[in-house]
Amino acid sequence: MLTAVKKDEWQKKGAGHRQRLREKFLEQGINAFTDAEIIELLLTFGTPRSDCKGAARAALKELGSLPTVLDASGPRLTRIKGIGPKNVFALHFIQGVARRYLKQRLAGRDYITSSADVADYLVHLLRGLKREAFAVIYLDASHGIIDSEVISEGTVTVNTVYPREVVIAALKRNAAALVIAHNHPSGSLNPSPQDEQLTRTLHLICNFMHIRLLDHLIIGDGDQPFSFADHGIMARIQDDCRTLVDAIR
Repeated sequence: MLTAVKKDEWQKKGAGHRQRLREKFLEQGINAFTDAEIIELLLTFGTPRSDCKGAARAALKELGSLPTVLDASGPRLTRIKGIGPKNVFALHFIQGVARRYLKQRLAGRDYITSSADVADYLVHLLRGLKREAFAVIYLDASHGIIDSEVISEGTVTVNTVYPREVVIAALKRNAAALVIAHNHPSGSLNPSPQDEQLTRTLHLICNFMHIRLLDHLIIGDGDQPFSFADHGIMARIQDDCRTLVDAIR
């Protein structure tokens, strides 16, 4: 059991360590930090008088990486020794701030030149979720980014993502083009037959409404999504739909 004197010395030592971390960030930036140091400093925002070094290392060891620690649920995090509700709040708050920052930074930017930033935002938004979620990026005629939103959660299929709702949301924003995305909680980046069927249906309906569907991105465990456009799937779907539309007309 700590005496009052030893406890005071321990708190002063911990305060000095945290201050050195803050100074390190101000002088050298985030690239000078290890993932463990980043997590440690975030945890101290929740419990500023506690030594969070051991908890940060334990979280990183158990969950594997900085993203998986930030993405982890509250119950999962509190099973780690040294992490309580206040620490979970700090981690989830910074995660929420990052998502809002990435989303708002996209507004008004050109999609073609900012596609990497869009991918970063979608990966940050959708990776690590336990359920599938479906997101849409709305673009104007010049491919400027108007808005983005998650419009469905649950199993992503034609039966759960209603193309009519996607089109209505696009028309409300005067969108001329769309990029859609969803996550695979399993971590796999391989598109399923249902993923391709959904893309085909949305492309066909958007085509009739003079809205271009530019890409479908799948978010898995990695830092890069799977792009239907980059893998030639969008081009094949466009050709198939063009043949069908010509036959109808």
